[in-house]
Amino acid sequence: MRWVPTLYLAEGLPFYAVALVASLMYKSMGVANENIARWTGLIGLAWVFKPLWSPFLEAASSKKAVVVAFQLIGGVALGLVAVSLQLPMYFAISIALLGIVAIASATHDIAADGLYIASLSNKQQAEYAGWQGAFYNAAKFITLGGLVYLAGYLEKRLDPAQAWTVIFAIMGVMLVVLGLYHSWALPGTKNTNTEASMRSVFLTLQDVIIDFFKKPGIWLAITFIILFRAAEGQIQTIGPLFLREAKNLGGLGLTTEQVGLAYGTAGTIAFLGGSVLGGYFASWLGLKRALPWLILAMNVPNLVFFFLSTTLPDNITIITTALALEMFGYGFGFVGLILFIMQVVAVGKYQTAHYALGTGVMQLGFVLFKTISGDIQVALGYKNFFIWVLLSAIPVLVMTRFVSFGDSANHGKETVSKDAPDSLVKTADA
Repeated sequence: MRWVPTLYLAEGLPFYAVALVASLMYKSMGVANENIARWTGLIGLAWVFKPLWSPFLEAASSKKAVVVAFQLIGGVALGLVAVSLQLPMYFAISIALLGIVAIASATHDIAADGLYIASLSNKQQAEYAGWQGAFYNAAKFITLGGLVYLAGYLEKRLDPAQAWTVIFAIMGVMLVVLGLYHSWALPGTKNTNTEASMRSVFLTLQDVIIDFFKKPGIWLAITFIILFRAAEGQIQTIGPLFLREAKNLGGLGLTTEQVGLAYGTAGTIAFLGGSVLGGYFASWLGLKRALPWLILAMNVPNLVFFFLSTTLPDNITIITTALALEMFGYGFGFVGLILFIMQVVAVGKYQTAHYALGTGVMQLGFVLFKTISGDIQVALGYKNFFIWVLLSAIPVLVMTRFVSFGDSANHGKETVSKDAPDSLVKTADA
């Protein structure tokens, strides 16, 4: 208890800083939607490719040292982002620094999960799985809820650059403090066979990748995973920007405070509830039968954005309720993709490594559609963009009739662990 909750808080903080908070910061500072989507999307490639360097971290003499080092690197980089916002070329400099944060965060994820596995027995791992998910998502409450709300408060008293300098400085200090705390609190792990590990790791990685791409139907499965994130990657990028956009430009004109309240609190709670219920729904029905319903649950609630873009309501209660519905569906349906990777793509000789590669492909799908979403929105306008997002979900729904599920995906109660909903809550965001 003295290190598991704080370890996963430290894992979530830089992820949400890059994936969610940075976009809202750039919107407040007047950056165009297409530039926000393109560059924050490209930064997400760090989480796409992290499975390729994860085996090399096994050769480190101490997992604890790696964890602490990348927490400190990430914290310092966040602090430098805060400083960069005061410079004339702030956008280019801050994007480069956020890229460093992303690489440090992705590498930290690998080391932190490895430390967790190496330090705890199977029984302890199961006992603390709930704490993992809870504190990973506590980082979302803190960043997208509390700190974004604080940013809105500060924007009323300072110019946007100064307000967001304070926010990124706070996140940097938090991560550095967690790193210093973990230099004392984390258990030590020693690897006494580093030379042998370094000599063999490349050949093992090569075998893992070759075996992954030799799986029957793997290219169809990869296409399915990428298209699964088509609508989500676009709506999760443009949705918050639409909330902030001025009404005369087709947005809702919400303040930064209101976005923090609606998305960071009510939306996060709804997402967590949807994730847990989605896991039990898939367990009850089995993946093959549940998957079309999960895809619909994830995408049909996107209609709320078309409703909001058409009616442009002023009532924050209506807006918050609509966003909570959308986030509930997002959490409920996303479970289907995680289980597809677990039960269909990852099965075989290298189950853990192939799961990591599968989640890398999953992140690639998100990055691809996030990167182009700004250009599409600018070309179509908000209302037509949200119609386009709904249409983007059709190909993956059709593909459920063609992808192979094998035997393991047809018996939900036998294949979905009773602990799955807790672990899925963390994995969905990553």
